Amino acid sequence: MHCRALEGYEEVLGREHPDTPTSVSELGLVLESQGKYEEAEAMHCRALEEYEEVLGREHPDTPTSVSELGLVWESQGKYEEAEAMHCRALEGYEEVLGREHPDTPTSVSELGLVWESQGKYEEAEAMHCRALEGYEEVLGQGHPDTLTSVSRLRNNQSIDMIDSYIG
Repeated sequence: MHCRALEGYEEVLGREHPDTPTSVSELGLVLESQGKYEEAEAMHCRALEEYEEVLGREHPDTPTSVSELGLVWESQGKYEEAEAMHCRALEGYEEVLGREHPDTPTSVSELGLVWESQGKYEEAEAMHCRALEGYEEVLGQGHPDTLTSVSRLRNNQSIDMIDSYIG
């Protein structure tokens, strides 16, 4: 279905229309949810390239596209590449949307998760603390994203303690 939609956007609107990279990105998300990571990666790379060409780096969809590519790489265990994308996405969100937007602490949290996967527990903890502060400020203490952030922080601290004990 998404393939047909993408073909339609390309035929009718062309690759330069803002809806076309959105369709490419959505196809990437579907492929990722199906575990087709290489195909998803290709779609997210293409979407990012088209977002940058059509909308520019200052548009909110661009850092989202950067983040989606980072998530695909993270799913593939390509942590260094994922880290670079999440750093870039965070920078984009801060510049484009500001620290007060809910996508910004989400980006902070994603970077923390990548660092956690790499065994960089101190850096991850700092990001999880920062994400928690951002969520509390933007969404409030009872919001599900805030509570997830609390859980991630506690999980990271537990992993760090276990690692210290074993290591």
